[in-house]
Amino acid sequence: MTRRNVFILLLGTFLLLEAPAFAADRFEIFGDYSYLHFSPTIGGVQTRSFNGGGGGVALNFLAIFQLKADFQGYASTTFTRVVTAPIVLPGGGRIPAGTYSSTGNMGTFLVGPVIRIPLPLIKPFGEVLFGSSYTDAYANLEKATNAGGGTVAISPTQHPFTMAAGGGLDISISKRLSIRPAEFDYILTRYTNPLTSTNNQNNFRYVGGVVLKF
Repeated sequence: MTRRNVFILLLGTFLLLEAPAFAADRFEIFGDYSYLHFSPTIGGVQTRSFNGGGGGVALNFLAIFQLKADFQGYASTTFTRVVTAPIVLPGGGRIPAGTYSSTGNMGTFLVGPVIRIPLPLIKPFGEVLFGSSYTDAYANLEKATNAGGGTVAISPTQHPFTMAAGGGLDISISKRLSIRPAEFDYILTRYTNPLTSTNNQNNFRYVGGVVLKF
């Protein structure tokens, strides 16, 4: 038997052994509620809580590996900054003393690998996702600052590098339905603004929802 035939035989055996795993839940669609604890890198602005939701799709390879696309959107929350003394920025802008408030939205768009433990009823998983995100919170706060007499260079619309690392578990309800009671992720975003020299935000995300399996 040639090496080629041995390879084909091994590949065929492998595919036959894995066929049940593919047939069980090859493709998934999920919808969820999501809570995001966001840490803006602006002095005087405390961490914020976003509530929202979204969903995505996932393609399962074998029984343990999954490729996932995740999309989440978060409703507006208020950003307030209290300036007790005038601030002169390195670029020449100025922020007068006062209280500045605005609202902001946020969205994330992430893709990456997921490793699952294929237990019969409960499937724990870990993931590392990469992509981009969006928020108008920084730009809106800078507009509010300028409306109050400041001269701040307004940040343009940004879609910075964003990463999620974490995991959770799915509980099978039926052949086609699972519940995702808990998924916890560390979220890194890299928004920049003219008020600080830091462009890393270390955030936290909770996700819970339902999964449809096909």
